[in-house]
Amino acid sequence: MSLPVHETETEEKGPQMLKEFRDFAMKGNVVDLAVGVIIGAAFGGIVTSLVGDIIMPVIGAITGGLDFSNYFTGLSKAVTAGNLADAKKQGAVLAWGNFLTLTLNFAIIAFVLFMVIRGMNTLKRKDAAAPVAPPKPTREEELLTEIRDLLKKA
Repeated sequence: MSLPVHETETEEKGPQMLKEFRDFAMKGNVVDLAVGVIIGAAFGGIVTSLVGDIIMPVIGAITGGLDFSNYFTGLSKAVTAGNLADAKKQGAVLAWGNFLTLTLNFAIIAFVLFMVIRGMNTLKRKDAAAPVAPPKPTREEELLTEIRDLLKKA
């Protein structure tokens, strides 16, 4: 046997839940986090391109034209391919060249974030070290100062 559900209770819960969700989603820190994630994803793409298209080819040219993304070690005798994509089809491989590239990506991102945070901390220290201007006197203090000055003249 089920208890009757009042229609007004279910009607009120829907809009109330939507209102709570809207309030949660529009909080400043949630929006800031979303912006940070989007910018972080774009920054990750830039760093991936920087490492894959600029840094690793230069390192490859210095080491004799080697492509680090194709460095791998086969884990079985069946792996005889010359490139990583074909080697993965043949069996298990350790793709250590790809790992090296991703590790370099991480190091660059970590260094850039360190520099950004370091700069922000430097600005905060400068703001904290700046002398704080004395607060403007209240209207009462101004009136009392005027009265004092008038009494000195008399």
